[in-house]
Amino acid sequence: MVVLLDLKLPRVDGLQVLSRLKSDPEMKLVPVVMFTSSREEVDLVRSYGLGANAYVIKPVSFQELESALDGLRVFWTEVNHPPPGSAPALKGGE
Repeated sequence: MVVLLDLKLPRVDGLQVLSRLKSDPEMKLVPVVMFTSSREEVDLVRSYGLGANAYVIKPVSFQELESALDGLRVFWTEVNHPPPGSAPALKGGE
């Protein structure tokens, strides 16, 4: 499992969501990729400071977006080796 998280969400700031995820014992080891249009250094620094595992600036074109998402998928599901116990336990037999 990997979470793609934008900084600019409709009701809650993405950094607040990141902070909550990383403070939850069941979720803190789940990788979070900030996937945003922000090129602001302060956003990048704050994201990593709160525990983001990667910071990716969204491409402009749809084709570049597809390529970026596929690259993220391959890295996080096929290349990366997460620490044992990093996936949260499924609840209710999901």
